Amino acid sequence: MDNSMYSALFGALSQEHRMDMISNNLANVNTTGFKKDKSAFKDVFIRYASDYADPNMTLQDRTLWPDAKLLSQTRLTGNYVDYNQGPLKNTGNPLDLAIDGEGFFRVRTEDGQTGYTRNGGFRINAETNNLETAQGRVLLGDGGPIQIPEDTSNIAVNAHGEIRADGELVGDVGLVTFNDLGDLEKWGETLFRLREGAQAGEIPAENARVSQGFLEGSNVEVVREMVNMIDTMRTFESLQKAMTTSKEADDKVIRQVGSYT
Repeated sequence: MDNSMYSALFGALSQEHRMDMISNNLANVNTTGFKKDKSAFKDVFIRYASDYADPNMTLQDRTLWPDAKLLSQTRLTGNYVDYNQGPLKNTGNPLDLAIDGEGFFRVRTEDGQTGYTRNGGFRINAETNNLETAQGRVLLGDGGPIQIPEDTSNIAVNAHGEIRADGELVGDVGLVTFNDLGDLEKWGETLFRLREGAQAGEIPAENARVSQGFLEGSNVEVVREMVNMIDTMRTFESLQKAMTTSKEADDKVIRQVGSYT
């Protein structure tokens, strides 16, 4: 199998991966706090130029990197999350909070772990009076879970995340961010967590602000994703054609080389 077949094959597999990512983005266009995925590519050498040099001659006064035809393939370096701000939507619900700027709410999951989210749709737990997400994950403020006293008639949250119930301070949202967002990974249902072995740590989100009565929408742009989908499909089709052409050339060589005329 010649190099053109491998190049087209790797390209087609990359486009398949890209299509899965675009489909997931479009499926979450209306998901509160969703952050879209993007992919990155790089060229990887099949062999390095130094492989063409005699290892016993490298210390002599000669060119270490001789001219040679270097072969490379395009590879995916993986997905990365686009943390750009999504649009803020006015809901009028005092328990809906949106983050304007870089930061996350901290929540405690069902198994006691800490997750991070941009989805600020909260509610009051009827039994514990804790603020929690729609999935039952407890919002963690600077001092732990935030409890709203019973019979509270007015809840106010300022831009710094301070929560007051009928004028009394009951907690602080305590927005956090990380010195390296690349150490975060998606955890499902708009949650993020630190990757295993990550070196990044929580730091206060000093430049983020809280908007009460708003929710942050998905940062997926439908038109752009649809254009990306069309581009991906056409690229995949062209790579299929390249593989077919390569196979036809191989078949022709097998039939004709060495044949008697």
